[in-house]
Parts: sequence; C-alpha cells; structure tokens
Amino acid sequence: MASSTSTVARAIALTVLAVIIVWAAYQARQALLLVYVSVLLAIGFRPLVRAIEHQRLFRVGTRRLPRWVAILLVYLAIVATLIFVGLLVIPPLIQQAQDLWAGLPGWLDRGQTLLLDRGLLNHRITLEEAVRAAPGPGNAVGRVATAFTTVLGALFGLVTVLILTFYLLIDGDNLFAAFARLFPPGERARVAGVSTKISEKVSAWLNGQLILAGTIGSTAAIGLYLLGVPYFYVLALLAAIGELVPMIGPILSAVPAVLVALTISPQLALFVLVFFVVQQQFENHLLVPRVMSRQVGVSAVVVITALLIGGALLGILGALLAVPSAAIVQVVVQELLDERDRLGERAHHIQA
Repeated sequence: MASSTSTVARAIALTVLAVIIVWAAYQARQALLLVYVSVLLAIGFRPLVRAIEHQRLFRVGTRRLPRWVAILLVYLAIVATLIFVGLLVIPPLIQQAQDLWAGLPGWLDRGQTLLLDRGLLNHRITLEEAVRAAPGPGNAVGRVATAFTTVLGALFGLVTVLILTFYLLIDGDNLFAAFARLFPPGERARVAGVSTKISEKVSAWLNGQLILAGTIGSTAAIGLYLLGVPYFYVLALLAAIGELVPMIGPILSAVPAVLVALTISPQLALFVLVFFVVQQQFENHLLVPRVMSRQVGVSAVVVITALLIGGALLGILGALLAVPSAAIVQVVVQELLDERDRLGERAHHIQA
C-alpha cells in the first residue's frame, strides 16, 4: 500500500514538474527562440570557422589562428557584403523613388480618369478629401510607436543572436562535452555521431539558402534585362536578398522592381509583376523542395510540410527555421529507429 502511494505521489510530482517546465518554456518562448536561432547559426558557421582557423595562410608561425579571430573574420565578411549591397542598391532606388514621386500626381489623375470613364468612381477625389480620410493623429502616433518598438525589438534580437552565436562558436567544444556527459559513457560516441550529422545538415541548409538566392537573383537579372527594366542588376540583387527571407521577402523584393517599371509604363509594370509571380511559383513548388532535398537530404514532401507548419506557428521566422528543424528531427528519429532495430536484432539472436 505504501509502495503504491509512493508511486502515485511520484507520478503526480513529475506531472506537476512537467507542467511547470512547459509553462516556463512558453513564458520564455521569445528568449528560447533567440537561443535556438543562435545554436543553428553556430552549427552552420562552425565548418567555415574551423576552415579559416586551420588555414595556413592565416597562421602566425606554427600557431593556428585563434578561433575568435576566425569568427570575427566571418562577421566582417558579412558586414562588408551588406555595406557593399547597400551602397549599390540604395542610390539608384532613391533616384527612382524621387522620379516616381514626381510623376505620382499625373498617374493618380490618369487613374481616376480611367475609373470615372468606366463608372467605377462617381467623382474625383481631391487632396482635401484624401487628407480627411487619412487616419487621425492618435492612430498615426500609435502606429509609429508600434513600428518603432517592433524595429527596436528586431535590432535587439539581431544583436543578441550575433553575440550569442559568437560565444557558442568559441565555447562549442566545451558545451558539447558537458552535454555529452549527460549520457552514459557507452552512448557518448553515438551522441557525437548524431551531432556530426546534425552539423552537416544545418551547414548544408545554409549552403542551400545561398544556392536559392543565387538562382533567384540570376533569373531575375535575366528576366528584368529582357523586359527592359532599368537598374535590373540592382533589382535582381534585391530579389536574391529577399529570397533569404521566406514568405514576405520575395514579395518585398518585387515591389521596387514593379515601382521602377511603373516609371516607364503601366504595361511594363504589369509584365514585371507577372514575371515575379511566375518566378515565385517556380521557387515555391519546384526550386525550394528540390534544392533543399538535395542539399539537406530531406524529402520534398517534408520540406513543403515543414514550411507550412513553421509558417503557421511562427510566421516568417518559423518558415525560415522549418527546414533545418525538420533535418534535425529527421536525424534524431532515424537514430532512434536504427537503435530500435539493433536492439530487435540483438534480442532475436539471443532467442535463436
């Protein structure tokens, strides 16, 4: 009787503990998400950092390059690339935006004339009416404050991820050794093997993202050039960068191209819009599944399913993390199934 009571009490205590842990994880979900992103980036950048660290070109005498210097070199390369892209993209976009703004009244007037001729508008909308229909000052201030808070939070999250990734790369070996000690000594070699497979999968995912960005950028450059859109190389570069951000990235990167084409003619803007729609359909249903399946080793069905689930759960960030997360789950599940098969074969041999 006492043993049964003790078992029930232990089960209740474990259930309460599990509920508390789940509740705490839910409350700290934003922080845990930043940690998870940092871990994925650390795993993905680890081969590159190790390659730089062991390069003979960077050695000082017989000593290899310190790891923190190798990490800083990777960070500096990323920052330099972003600065180069900004210098290349921003000036022509500003010029095109100014041209578009200057011609906007004429476009609006012609648009209202077209709507009036078709009977879709009963009178011209004056500037005074547009101002009255605009949101009030309170709403505008609230929206600006919300946007500012969102941007500030995103910048804080980005800085946190970069710093945490830096320290994870530096202390990665020690952290993994401490994690491996949670398992019995006989299982640590298997844990190390699983960790290596996961590292390869995440690194392959990063490579796949670069392949996708390069493919979209190249096809956008060719398409926009053939359509006669000015600054096609800059707009194609924006399309390549937008490809790195799932869901909303390709849409946002298409907007500048459509606006630039609109300064030439409405027909050209329509053709550019159709081009980007076709390109994104090709990217969503063929390119992403094929590339990720080949690079990461995850089937196209799993890739599409993971993207849908990740996007539904966490939006853009969820879609971005969906494929590497699916790859990690696949490695762990495969290892558990292999272990179950090994135990089954061993039990079969013993019975035989």
